[in-house]
Amino acid sequence: MEDTIAAIATAPGEGGIGIIRISGDDSKNILDRIFVPINSSVLENRKMTYGNIVDPSSKSIIDEVLCVYMKSPKTYTMEDVVEINCHGGMVPLRKTLELVLSNGARMAEPGEFTKRAFLNGRLDLSQAEAVIDVIKAKTDRTYDVALNQLEGVFSRHIKEIRKKLVDVLVNLTVNIDYPDEDIEQITYEKLGSDLNDILSNIENLLSSADTGKIIRDGLGIAIIGKPNVGKSSLMNSLLKETRAIVTEIPGTTRDTIEEHISIKGIPVRLTDTAGIRETDDIIEKIGIEKSKESFNQADLVIFILDSSREMEQEDIDIMNLIDPEKTLILLNKIDLVQKIRKEDILAKIGNISIIETSMHNQMGISEIEEKIVNLVYCGKVSQSNNLIVTNVRHKNILERSRNSIKDAINMVNMQEALEFIEIDVNSTYEALGEIIGETVQDDIINEVFARFCLGK
Repeated sequence: MEDTIAAIATAPGEGGIGIIRISGDDSKNILDRIFVPINSSVLENRKMTYGNIVDPSSKSIIDEVLCVYMKSPKTYTMEDVVEINCHGGMVPLRKTLELVLSNGARMAEPGEFTKRAFLNGRLDLSQAEAVIDVIKAKTDRTYDVALNQLEGVFSRHIKEIRKKLVDVLVNLTVNIDYPDEDIEQITYEKLGSDLNDILSNIENLLSSADTGKIIRDGLGIAIIGKPNVGKSSLMNSLLKETRAIVTEIPGTTRDTIEEHISIKGIPVRLTDTAGIRETDDIIEKIGIEKSKESFNQADLVIFILDSSREMEQEDIDIMNLIDPEKTLILLNKIDLVQKIRKEDILAKIGNISIIETSMHNQMGISEIEEKIVNLVYCGKVSQSNNLIVTNVRHKNILERSRNSIKDAINMVNMQEALEFIEIDVNSTYEALGEIIGETVQDDIINEVFARFCLGK
């Protein structure tokens, strides 16, 4: 923490501008050694200054730059920060960074700037983790949820739950340590009511975790079916471009094709698979095996049937492989004479979601998109609610907290000694502190920030 650190803060490659960030007590001194302002004699706080980066030993100009010095504590790290805006190429950035490092800074570790922001109290741990999600967001919805967490909405909710736990712990401690004093005696009824209220808060957060995982990591959808039922046509329709080759020749798609798209703000990993059928073609066989692997791993399977053809053994074989709870069946080509109807499928499988479509006429596409949205949000209209658990670490901690508070409630119901109840309530309080970083171990902190890129 006493070192002054530096790193390239912009993505590698060519661009208009590349930024080198420096943080620490020696930031301004390092800049003074290598930066020569033009038409200015002094660096003013928070004012961009034009000049050259100059090698002090050779007096040669390295790059023409704009620099800004920002005095602590009103900076990202709450330390003195310098940012050097170079030309956005690898050579000027590398040469400037080498000069910064040779004049007193050390190379920052991955995520060290944000780690310092956390350790200096500018961000709590959940907000720091949200920085990664903001950077990696691929849809507006993902970005909105991440930005909400970065602004501290989720943290404040955790702190409110912990405050309720503190009130319970205070009452427990007073009644345990000073039973003979003139104080209000805590009742098991009041204790049970308070703990159930806390449990409800935790469970409300956990109920959003499955949706949150999808919003953060994306929904994996595999499109399956026998050859020539419209799998590639569906992929092209959802992508709104011709990505997969569509022909009447069976076996055209021999390998899985994966694309990333956004469906109403939900990030989706869409996989078009090879048609599943019996074949002697070695290459096609490999593709079919990869198809089976893809739909086993998918969050949602879209199984397409050609309703203009009688159901064949290949269709039935695929039906025997699918899980009805995570499968959506499309009865495609309903613009032609139908030979397979919904009733036929329900008779063989039972309760399963079915949509009638025509890829040729683009019928049913909006229904498919609505079905995906309903799956992600579990049928709830919650798209405007950004208080969603998206982080697996947070989910695991909330599950531990729920178990501890349930144990406490069970002991309240059995009217066990207050000392035993206090242990579980305190465990819940400590666990929730791990989310915001107040009670977390150093190795967890290091693991969190190791996932960051250099320069952030």
